[in-house]
Amino acid sequence: MQVIYEAMDSAAVSALRSGRPDANGQPAERGARSSGRGEPCRHCLANVPAGEDYLILAHRPFPELQPYAECGPVFLCAADCARWAGDGIPPILTSSPDYLLKGYTADHRILYGTGRIVAQAGVEGYARELLSDPRVAFVDVRSARNNCFQLRIRRG
Repeated sequence: MQVIYEAMDSAAVSALRSGRPDANGQPAERGARSSGRGEPCRHCLANVPAGEDYLILAHRPFPELQPYAECGPVFLCAADCARWAGDGIPPILTSSPDYLLKGYTADHRILYGTGRIVAQAGVEGYARELLSDPRVAFVDVRSARNNCFQLRIRRG
């Protein structure tokens, strides 16, 4: 089974860069400058280049509020960047030793028993395992350290 690593939607990112409120109803924080390590953009799925500005904002990757619609901080390149469309594991998933993966149903609910902290090298394998279950519509990947949303994985 092929998997797709899904970055944040370009239209939503453009709106956030233009001042649209984030998931908490506030404009993104501006003025942060990247060290080149540890500020992964959820649109290009790579670290914000060293010396470049980035945005800090609250993101909830779910269509509506409900008990399982987790919200948390994410970073975006302040300047335009191309949305991830590559093959293989995106750079965002090479910056930490561990990630938290959870399977979700089509109605955006956590499928209990799927949440697991996975070593970096096992992310794709565990995502494939979860997606082989027809009840799992997508897998969200979060930081195991800070619980920040990284990206979503879907069947290809």
